[in-house]
Amino acid sequence: MGNESGDRKRRRVSVWEVAKSTMAAFLGVQTEEARRRDFTHGNPAAFIIAGIVGTVIFILVLVAVVSIVLHSAGA
Repeated sequence: MGNESGDRKRRRVSVWEVAKSTMAAFLGVQTEEARRRDFTHGNPAAFIIAGIVGTVIFILVLVAVVSIVLHSAGA
């Protein structure tokens, strides 16, 4: 039983969990359980990279939406 708790402590956060946590952080709806998991088991570099990628995607989507709206408005 002591070995199981050691395995849980060493468990790494998956790529999907990093993506979900990053999206939740963008929206401001992160759960306390997920926040604890991220801070105890997560790799800071993974969250920084996910945040940068998410920000770039967000900016590209905004640029695309504005371009579509301006094009359809005839500007």
